[in-house]
Amino acid sequence: MSQDAKSSRGEPVSREQSIVRTFVELTDTLVDEFDVVELLTVRAVRCIDVLDVAAAGLMLVNADGELQVIASSSETMRLLELFELQAHEGPCTECYVTGDPIVHPRLTDSDLRWPRFSPRALEAGFHAVHALPMRLRGQTIGALNLFRTTEGSLKEADLITAQAFADVATIAILQNRAAAEAQAVNDQLNHALNSRVVIEQAKGMVAERDGLDMDQSFRRLRAYARSHNLRLVDVACSVIDGSLGSELLDPKVTRREA
Repeated sequence: MSQDAKSSRGEPVSREQSIVRTFVELTDTLVDEFDVVELLTVRAVRCIDVLDVAAAGLMLVNADGELQVIASSSETMRLLELFELQAHEGPCTECYVTGDPIVHPRLTDSDLRWPRFSPRALEAGFHAVHALPMRLRGQTIGALNLFRTTEGSLKEADLITAQAFADVATIAILQNRAAAEAQAVNDQLNHALNSRVVIEQAKGMVAERDGLDMDQSFRRLRAYARSHNLRLVDVACSVIDGSLGSELLDPKVTRREA
């Protein structure tokens, strides 16, 4: 753990206090909007504060199923993770694919496992690595990378804490995605309902203006939209604002099935 961790008032913060503060911050994201990049960047830095690691980074899978570097505790860490993705090998990619924690206490023993990644990690000054899955109920959305400058595995307590960080961050991200998807569905529904109101208004205008019943009016609007490759709601708006008059609507469409 970093020895210079401080509170907002500049006072020293113990490891336990820092862990509690991290979980409080993570919990806050469950009830409020948050910036995913900022959240995970802070998590990466906090790993340095409370765990026996020198660098941390997180990768998340995108909509195309590809891992992307989302947060790193340093530029050195970011570049190493980018290389890991380019090389298609390394602890984080293996952890994501398998869904299992990866613990490798000596990168000098990784020539066969990660022949391209290990030399680059050693060159950056790292000698041991742990990768923990960001997973909830069988769904893995990424992985947390933890690097040490000395050989050896993390203590069990540190591994439990790190996995807990990853788990709570995963819950926050998945909840955020679910909320965003729910909002998108609501927006689509509201748009559909609003469009229907506009279409009904245009139907009434055409029916009254051209002496048609509502079914005939609707078929005329639909036929015009289809023949001109327009959205029905856009045609309705044009009728309402007066830019699409009777002379532009095909009077023969009332005899055709839509």
